[in-house]
Amino acid sequence: MASQQFPPQKQESQPGKEHAMDPRPEAIIQNYKPANKLKDKVAIVTGGDSGIGRAVCLCFALEGATVAFTYVKGQEEKDAEETLRALRDIRARTGAAKDPMAIPADLGYDENCRKVVDEVAGAYGGAIDILVNNAAEQYERPCITDITEDDLERVFRTNIFSYFFMSKHAVKRMRHGGGCIINTSSINAYKGNKTLLDYTATKGAIVAFTRALALQLVEKGIRVNGVAPGPIWTPLIPASFAEEKVKQFGSEVPMKRAGQPSEVAPSYVFLASEQDSSYMSGQMLHVNGGAVVNG
Repeated sequence: MASQQFPPQKQESQPGKEHAMDPRPEAIIQNYKPANKLKDKVAIVTGGDSGIGRAVCLCFALEGATVAFTYVKGQEEKDAEETLRALRDIRARTGAAKDPMAIPADLGYDENCRKVVDEVAGAYGGAIDILVNNAAEQYERPCITDITEDDLERVFRTNIFSYFFMSKHAVKRMRHGGGCIINTSSINAYKGNKTLLDYTATKGAIVAFTRALALQLVEKGIRVNGVAPGPIWTPLIPASFAEEKVKQFGSEVPMKRAGQPSEVAPSYVFLASEQDSSYMSGQMLHVNGGAVVNG
């Protein structure tokens, strides 16, 4: 049997709550050394209140970006406030960027995504430089016969419809020759997951969407890439799995442990930075604890 990784715990609803996790996920590596890579950039991060989204928000802010993020109204206020407070602390220390913004939204619908993009653009001078599509939900369903039409629509709306809609509206606000979109996929898109069928299908769609949109936008100078994390300790885990799975979460990969959001976020900085990844589009970075996947 795999060794225990985390104390047994279970959250009864999604979205998961970061403030209720034991231990709390690490958002920033303690010795992280920013280099002003995103100075004067405006970034939107969906699902930025917790987990990978929070870590990306904080790394972007440390690199000089102005950050706006979305969260689920009525369920993620406490996590959103923590993230907003951390972003304001970074701004107070560094003196960089503009005041951050937290926006409640159900991103599964086109009009809601348009409102988010318009609000952010309106607050920060009209342009958006970076969009991180990161919001997601997942549910264990052992058999395809367990998945209802409503279940399928809900997961697809959050996990892939929102990526289409946010990208559609953000592109209109991006300067040609400088914007970028970064999509969060998953190792499950490459290796499959028999109990997360609908979630895995959306993550595969995100890989294909990333590749196709990269080809469509290359002539405008807008880069589109993605990150496909392996097992990362985020609120999605205790909100998705039974206690026994949570205890051993991450032990299946070669490194024999789950990763922290702090270990994933620098990949987003790399993809957002024109200095670092100007010759990359249509690609996925695999931050997954050593699992070898076919791209």
